Amino acid sequence: MKAEFNKDYTLKVLQDILAVDSPSGFTKNVVEKLVGYVKEIGFPYEITNKGNLIVSIFGESDKTVGLAAHVDTLGLIVRGLKSDGTLSFMKIGGAILGTLDGEYCNIYTRCGKCYTGTILSNSPAGHVFMDAHTIARDEDTMHIRLDEKVKSKEDVLKLGINSGDFICYEPKTQITESGFIKSRFLDDKLSVAILIGAMKYIKDAGVKIKHNLKVIFPCYEEVGHGMSYMPDDISEIIAVDMGCIGLDLNCTEYDVSICAKDTSGPYDYELVTRLAGLAKDNGLNYAVDIYPRYGSDVSAALRAGYDIKGCVIGPGVAASHGMERTHIESVENTFKLILLYLTA
Repeated sequence: MKAEFNKDYTLKVLQDILAVDSPSGFTKNVVEKLVGYVKEIGFPYEITNKGNLIVSIFGESDKTVGLAAHVDTLGLIVRGLKSDGTLSFMKIGGAILGTLDGEYCNIYTRCGKCYTGTILSNSPAGHVFMDAHTIARDEDTMHIRLDEKVKSKEDVLKLGINSGDFICYEPKTQITESGFIKSRFLDDKLSVAILIGAMKYIKDAGVKIKHNLKVIFPCYEEVGHGMSYMPDDISEIIAVDMGCIGLDLNCTEYDVSICAKDTSGPYDYELVTRLAGLAKDNGLNYAVDIYPRYGSDVSAALRAGYDIKGCVIGPGVAASHGMERTHIESVENTFKLILLYLTA
């Protein structure tokens, strides 16, 4: 089967969901955005108590397989209010804090207000601080400067800002004429857009898939327990997530990556082999790799005790958890491998 990749639709979905702030624990708005797409496509869906979106597509057998791509991203959360009116924070997930120095952000309060600010080091001025260039960038040496007239903790409290409020920084999305996609949070909103595009193609083209399919969009992957719950009827599942690039890895920004092992251990041998064979036999640019500092939604499901076969595939993404980049060719290769898996 030769699947037709809809580049414009996939990129539209990607840009739409990247514009919605959604760090782990603050994903309701982006899930609602996805529900709108699912309703337009026309497949049945449900939302779990945990907030995960699950879409069901019927196939030609009684077996049920799964695809998953997480909607949550990295972010920050207010740790405390400082005496000078700035905010201390903690990370949500594994952001590289050095890449955040100087980034603009939104602060969402529990009373429904949103304020803007900037993430800065505690020595933010080169004309003032001797260590402005050398100070470590970590949770203890950085702060949030609010775009409000605040000079004390009390001033900040009057705005309704308090500990536990979410801090979301800008994705800074750009798509170049040469086909590169540059943005924070390609991990994993790019894979989400690919799956939405695949569902639309299945519906519009009347594609007959081999097995029943459940497409899961977990909300807590970046903190380790996104798919610690999943439907019991799934016997085989693939997490569609970013492929790693760097060191001795084989993947590039133009490939679909297939993960044989990450920090949670080896993935299912037969499934990895089958996917690599499909990619090779159909002329896709692909790489099989070991991810040295990585875990996935399949990792969470296996640790939770599910009796499943599982692995990870996804577009090759450079500079993960920093200023990420990939190329439209890797998106297309990932899309095509997904359709081959569902129909072969």
